[in-house]
Amino acid sequence: MDITKIGMIGAGNMGGMMTLLFAEYGIEAHMFDPSTKSVNLVLDLAKKAGLESKIFHQNDYESLCKSLPSDSPKVFILSLPHGSVGDKTIDGLEPFLKEGDVIMDASNEKWTHTERRQERLRPKGVHFIGMGVSGGYQAARHGPSISPGASSPEAWDAVWPFLTKVAAKDKTGKPCTAKLGIGGCGHYTKMVHNGIEHGLMTVLCEVWGIMKDGFGWSNEEIADVFARWNEDENSPLRDNFLIEIGSEICRTKDPKDLSKYILTDIRDKVVQDVCEEEGTGTWTVQEAARLHVSAPSIAVSHMFRVASAYSTRREAANKTFKEVGTNVKPVASPTYAQTVEGKSKTFRELRDATYACFLLCFVQGMHIIAAADEEHGWKLDYSDIMQLWRGGCIIQSDAIVDMLDEIYSSGKADKLNLLANLTIAGELGKTIGSLKSLVVDALKMDAYVPALSASLEYLKFSISTDLPTSFQEAELDFFGHHMYDLKSEKAVEPVMGKHHFEWRPARGLRETEEILKKKEQEKR
Repeated sequence: MDITKIGMIGAGNMGGMMTLLFAEYGIEAHMFDPSTKSVNLVLDLAKKAGLESKIFHQNDYESLCKSLPSDSPKVFILSLPHGSVGDKTIDGLEPFLKEGDVIMDASNEKWTHTERRQERLRPKGVHFIGMGVSGGYQAARHGPSISPGASSPEAWDAVWPFLTKVAAKDKTGKPCTAKLGIGGCGHYTKMVHNGIEHGLMTVLCEVWGIMKDGFGWSNEEIADVFARWNEDENSPLRDNFLIEIGSEICRTKDPKDLSKYILTDIRDKVVQDVCEEEGTGTWTVQEAARLHVSAPSIAVSHMFRVASAYSTRREAANKTFKEVGTNVKPVASPTYAQTVEGKSKTFRELRDATYACFLLCFVQGMHIIAAADEEHGWKLDYSDIMQLWRGGCIIQSDAIVDMLDEIYSSGKADKLNLLANLTIAGELGKTIGSLKSLVVDALKMDAYVPALSASLEYLKFSISTDLPTSFQEAELDFFGHHMYDLKSEKAVEPVMGKHHFEWRPARGLRETEEILKKKEQEKR
């Protein structure tokens, strides 16, 4: 179906930029948003871009629906806060919907809400597509990565040409979108994308902190490091969006005072999760726990962000600890790192450690997706997921995605255990030494490394065959009769053990009292 008009509901940062993108592709966009300020901002931007003839403001759901074609399916795109706002929007639209109409939800919505809304609209014959959109407002303006999951196969017929037109394109010109599947898999994939994103961002901020506070490197020196990682064709971190913008952030000066860097005055708090502006990180951690997928790099990154948000609590605790003589603050140890030899070694160590952690964040995220895919029967094509992440998204990291795509395309990957893949094992085997060394150095200087250290420990315990959890298993059996397996037996999948040892018999009150009396007498 050729979409020439679209109803855009939500004119915020993402919705407004997508509206301008659609208009630039020649699509007539009719906007509805209760915020006049947001609408006017988009209209002003449209005028400056020469797109005012393609963008119109509608005052309510009825006028919005009447502005769209009556002789062909109406198409709507939602860009809203997650939660009840989406349901209220459908309430407003529903009286004017007919069979064949399409709603694409481009919000950062929870996948379960998406599936519930698909079921709600199914009897009416209205297609509902949960459409994760990545890349921030800049990508929304020039072409985002799009992760769609449809309510039915027929829904693709209506929107696929449109999606391939407006999506980001990779270096070969291929759209960064795919027909992922049926149900909530589109929003689920975008949710995990954001979980991986939080992991990568936390690793990178920790590495930045080590360079700044531990090694005493300047903003320009750190910017140069990031630029080399990103631009070197042989770098395992080449074409990485977060590293690219990290270099730009480190170089950016205050236009009002060129002696100051913008970054220097930014407070150390990330509030999006706590304010519930952003729910995807929380949901990813919840899903990892629900599906019993070990994802500590992602989980601890989320917890680090949450702790950072409560700056007043941290200040109060910091004051109290100073009163008892404890002050946790990074201690610079820049001497070796400032020498020519030291900088060269440190550069490689930092890069390899960062790469190892980035790769582990991807591994953990893909394990979550694989577990959900197995549970829901989505039958995802994992090469399609890699295509989503080749452009227009925050976690774009071409070297890593190229490698994962090759692994998935081979058809030999154990999707639930990527660490058993020879290629990934080789990459992590080459870099674990650098990660260990960096974590040890960081701990000595009291740098903050929750994601770096969690990634190292994850790798260690995930490939070990003799964990100290045998002691925990014994204690569980002691007080809970939880049973255990023996080392002499063949390893099996997670099932209850077959053996129990009566460490201490369960006794009644009288018997217990007699034993206690006897012990007292023996003491005398």
